[in-house]
Amino acid sequence: MLILAATPIGNLSDASQRLIEALGTAEYIAAEDTRSTHKLAQGLGVKLTAKLFSLHEHNEAERIEQILDLAETADVLVVSDAGMPTVSDPGFILVRAAVERGIEVSVIPGASAVLSALAVSGLPTDRFAFDGFLPRKAGDRRKAFENLLTETRTVIFFESPHRVLESLQDAVAVLGADRRASVSRELTKKFEQTIRGTLAELVAWADGEIKGEIVLVIAGAKPATATIEDLVPVVLAQRAAGLSLKQAVAEVASAHNVSKSDLYQRALDAKADPAASPLS
Repeated sequence: MLILAATPIGNLSDASQRLIEALGTAEYIAAEDTRSTHKLAQGLGVKLTAKLFSLHEHNEAERIEQILDLAETADVLVVSDAGMPTVSDPGFILVRAAVERGIEVSVIPGASAVLSALAVSGLPTDRFAFDGFLPRKAGDRRKAFENLLTETRTVIFFESPHRVLESLQDAVAVLGADRRASVSRELTKKFEQTIRGTLAELVAWADGEIKGEIVLVIAGAKPATATIEDLVPVVLAQRAAGLSLKQAVAEVASAHNVSKSDLYQRALDAKADPAASPLS
């Protein structure tokens, strides 16, 4: 099988016992950078006996068949330089090919910059999206932010420390100065830091030299508030589906926090007007 193994994103103490055992016993390891894997093993006190293959964005397509042939009869451990393979790292093409070929794919979970930054952001965590690295060009970056104008989920990005100021400025221009956000840098490392505030406040913070790996977390847009008029068709549709008018009004009013009596009266008026009612 293929075994995707998450590696520490900074602090070596975050390496799981399963990862340590897998590194020490693996027969084959596909690594984003074999030098980084040797360094990781040394830091963890693990002696590698595996045959290592490089697997990075420039050679993944050509290495697939070789690695999958091995995975037919042996376990192949897949690691990136930091975090989980396939998540903004090589491995996705390999995993897709393995699934198509019927080869089992397993995982050794571990540290995640995405989830760590989200957890400490102070922003809603019940619904979120990860959009990878922000585009390098300003025009493309602004388009990426424009796609978030009506996105109600919290959204997470990776960014270079050299472009974080420009990215925050573009976010302000598109999403507004008051949108809540956070910037985490050097997660799990000695100089770990998370700055929280409005986008405008983060722009002020970023106006200087910034070092370290950056994760930007931006709050979602506030959901549009439905009016009584917007909800009348919903009530009438539920009425047509079999609910009593009273039941339909109660459910819709509760879900959207509007007045039951006002919604009931407006629904009655709509029923009385054939042109306004979908029941006619």
